[in-house]
Amino acid sequence: MVYADMEGNIFEDTRYEAVGRSGYNVYPLTPEDFIELPYGSDLFTLPSRRPYGLDTATGEYVIREDVQAVAALISPAHTQTFMAAFGTDEENAPTLPLYAYTVIGWLDEKFYCTAVRIDPDERQDLENFDQSFIELKTRERIEQSPENRLIRHLGENCSIRYQCPAARNFFLGRWECPIPVSPACNSNCIGCISFQPEEHEISSSQERLDFIPSVAEIVEFTVPHLEKAERPIISFGQGCEGEPLLVWQLIRDAIKKIRSYTDRGVININTNGSKPHAVEELCKAGLNSIRVSTNSVRKSVYESYYLPNNYQFEDIRESARIVRQYGGWASINYFTFPGMTDHPEEFQALREFIRYTDLSMIQWRNFNIDPDWYLGKIGITELPEGVGIRQVMQSLRQEFPHLRYGYFNPYDARESAKGVTRY
Repeated sequence: MVYADMEGNIFEDTRYEAVGRSGYNVYPLTPEDFIELPYGSDLFTLPSRRPYGLDTATGEYVIREDVQAVAALISPAHTQTFMAAFGTDEENAPTLPLYAYTVIGWLDEKFYCTAVRIDPDERQDLENFDQSFIELKTRERIEQSPENRLIRHLGENCSIRYQCPAARNFFLGRWECPIPVSPACNSNCIGCISFQPEEHEISSSQERLDFIPSVAEIVEFTVPHLEKAERPIISFGQGCEGEPLLVWQLIRDAIKKIRSYTDRGVININTNGSKPHAVEELCKAGLNSIRVSTNSVRKSVYESYYLPNNYQFEDIRESARIVRQYGGWASINYFTFPGMTDHPEEFQALREFIRYTDLSMIQWRNFNIDPDWYLGKIGITELPEGVGIRQVMQSLRQEFPHLRYGYFNPYDARESAKGVTRY
């Protein structure tokens, strides 16, 4: 077990083994639950939260007093299987920022965490980024198109200020290129990373796009990226904006214009999937891939978190199904939360969702949110024992052998989606 003193120094405590949290429950861990902490991960101290440990002498769970719990924010392409286990000082504990909090342990001079590498793609591995070189290339590209507001936003805000991996890759001329397009949203997600009402206990982690770009601004940089980049993808819909389907006509016109220049690469949209009709129109225009974000495939859990305006859970299922029926690639950006994602009812609902949509892929993304705050906000006060994140993954593989697992939008989506019946 590891803990931190009040100054933030991190120590091991060999009297206790690290334990994990799933839902509201604490569990013992085995060596098979751990991997070495991936390069690029961060460690957090958790204020007013005391770490649980398993006493090696008595076999009982113990809360260490007068110290702070520690958790890991694991690097991209990895999915947590257990959350950090802690007791909370209810009166003084601030709501935790919008990160995922994974078990961290120590053995033989190395940190370990409870996670799996879910995607071999290295597009966001930290060793692939040299920030000083990226800033040079970013400023060079901005200077080439000084009137393009979208390039400037991606450069100054996303690449330099927030060091967004997708934006940085664009300025390095490789892989997936982001296209934020919408300042507005029709969801009111409790854990939105780009907008939080002033009365909320937390702050958004980044500022939202504040303009709608033109087709010309989009085409100016996306066409060269598709034509020249290695494994090229362009993606409408990013964390620094609202919901892209609210400007679907703009996206439709941009796709048509882009495809008039080049047929290379994948055109993807990251979305809440709230407008199936708009998704169908985008498929007709040339959309290749969709990624629909969701915290759950159960209607009640989904809607209590997303708080949707003028749409409902059934719409997101329909959007994924439509893309598949047009021969496209359909993923869900599945916010993985131990104890909820592997809830027995969630597991059964996920099986039905996959069958109904003919889903291509699950992107097992870590849910960046304070676990107690989240469960309280959606009204979950107790949870049964979960199936287990690894067990869910294994069971789905057996039942749906075509289903791909990952963390990123695949560059081979067009090839992989071939053979689907089209309208």
